[in-house]
Amino acid sequence: MTVHYEVNENVEVPDGAKEKPRRPVLPAMLRGACNRCMNCGKGSIFDGFLKTRHACTACGEEFHHHRADDAPPYFTITIVGHVIIPALLLVEVFWRPAIWIHMALWLPLTIFMSLALMRPIKGALVGLQWALYMHGFDPEAEDDLPPLPEPSERVS
Repeated sequence: MTVHYEVNENVEVPDGAKEKPRRPVLPAMLRGACNRCMNCGKGSIFDGFLKTRHACTACGEEFHHHRADDAPPYFTITIVGHVIIPALLLVEVFWRPAIWIHMALWLPLTIFMSLALMRPIKGALVGLQWALYMHGFDPEAEDDLPPLPEPSERVS
């Protein structure tokens, strides 16, 4: 069985579908992880611990439409779990400390690592969305939120 594809090379691209300039992904993610604007690298992207600013204070790039949602906690849990669990098992196998020592060691370390990683991970994800023109970072894209439903004419 042979499959033959025919490519029409005379297809014209409409003017509105021009390719956007490439944004570097890794530098954008690193800037976001360091709480710096992905566009200029000067302004900060966070207003609070995890609350993003509406826009960059230096260049005006908007951040309010990012959609990180549940990804930062998910990645944080995954990273912290992959560090803490093997370390806990190694300590248990080689030294067999009492349970209170495990609790005194691993609970604070887990909480500290989770809080320390959450913000850089969220910043990196916002940087990734910016670099790939996702979720409102594309000025030419339509709104990706569903339209609000029309109010019902029937009043109860």
